[in-house]
Amino acid sequence: MAVTHAIAAGMGGMRAAGDLVARMQMSRGMRIGDAKAYVAEKLGVSPLELSDPVVMNEVRDDLRLGMVRDLPGMAKGIESKFRIAEVLGIEINCLQRFRERSGLKV
Repeated sequence: MAVTHAIAAGMGGMRAAGDLVARMQMSRGMRIGDAKAYVAEKLGVSPLELSDPVVMNEVRDDLRLGMVRDLPGMAKGIESKFRIAEVLGIEINCLQRFRERSGLKV
């Protein structure tokens, strides 16, 4: 199952930055080139490095943005979403609902 998911999430998915670029395209209506440039700037890498799983593995771990594999001490679930929203400077609907329901001021 893990291999199937890793392959499906390929093409940059959570192995690199494809999920973050797609999120910017959907949330802000950015064209792919603009979304890649925006995400690269926010992560402190070049647009070319966004598709490098080795570089992005380190970046995702350092920034606690979550990864496909679930290892002890790594960010996962809602923690990853909070970090993604913070790093990219965007609102994520499920986080807004989480805040409202939990009474968090995050």
